[in-house]
Amino acid sequence: MGVHRCRRCTADSVINMRQHRLALCEVHFVEWVENITFSFIKKHHMFEADDRILVAVSGGKDSLSLWRILLKLGFQADGLYIDLGIEAECSYSKRSGEYVEKFAQDIFPNVKLHVLDIADIYGKTIPEMAGRRKGGRKKFCSVCGLVKRHEMNRVARELGYTVVATGHNLDDEAAVLFGNVLHWEAEYLLRQSPVLPADGVGLVKRAKPLARFYERETAAYAIICNIEYIQDECPFSVGATSLRLKEVLNSMENGSPGTKLQFYFSFLRAKEHSLLPGYSRPELRPCEKCGQATGAPGLCAFCRLLEPARAASRRGQD
Repeated sequence: MGVHRCRRCTADSVINMRQHRLALCEVHFVEWVENITFSFIKKHHMFEADDRILVAVSGGKDSLSLWRILLKLGFQADGLYIDLGIEAECSYSKRSGEYVEKFAQDIFPNVKLHVLDIADIYGKTIPEMAGRRKGGRKKFCSVCGLVKRHEMNRVARELGYTVVATGHNLDDEAAVLFGNVLHWEAEYLLRQSPVLPADGVGLVKRAKPLARFYERETAAYAIICNIEYIQDECPFSVGATSLRLKEVLNSMENGSPGTKLQFYFSFLRAKEHSLLPGYSRPELRPCEKCGQATGAPGLCAFCRLLEPARAASRRGQD
């Protein structure tokens, strides 16, 4: 097969996106990604020019690419890196933080980067928090996600940010949707969206501006733009259900390019036409301990997670 030519000029293409029937050179691919992101933001009313955006950056290709794109588009976007204390044999959290700091210093030295150390604040790393609970790897991922969501929202509220933006891509969103459909998790299906509005009870607006892009596309953007990022996967993600779901979707995508796009955006269109009649999101209320929004009475899930450690600390002081 010969070299594909860029559809916008005569240069050799660097990527051929079969699902879009589109091949582009470096210059026009970067331009395409940034233009599509801007259109996606506007279509889903994610944020306006005067919004203060907090970008959750992990050191990976997606979140760092998102931060770069938002800054290139002229948005007010600062970064938040949460050190989870995941080290294992590869010093995962330490190295991830180094990539984030290098990006902030070398590419956009005038932006703010907030760094949060979970162990410094709560006295336990994520592995230590998860270690108190039964359930193995699945429970670890659940605890990790819970802590990150809580802290992203807390920092945004305390520092006056109006939107939290995350780097979830289409592969991520399609896998989550696939899992929720398989188990018919109606509550999660109701919540799945490229943007979740603020609720007035303390939940800051959340947006996923890259949900339109395949992982391959965000990786290509990062490489072309010389973004250095951690390429190792989290050491606790081996064997995760989400990875198996992605493998199934990848197999379907290989046989029929565009499957993930069709699956995800057909779901979003169906949601607009009452896909889940009779189901509703639980009413949110402030947590009695931290004030964050929760659908549970009393304490939120995060504070319930910390309660055993707090109780042990109180016993030690008696």
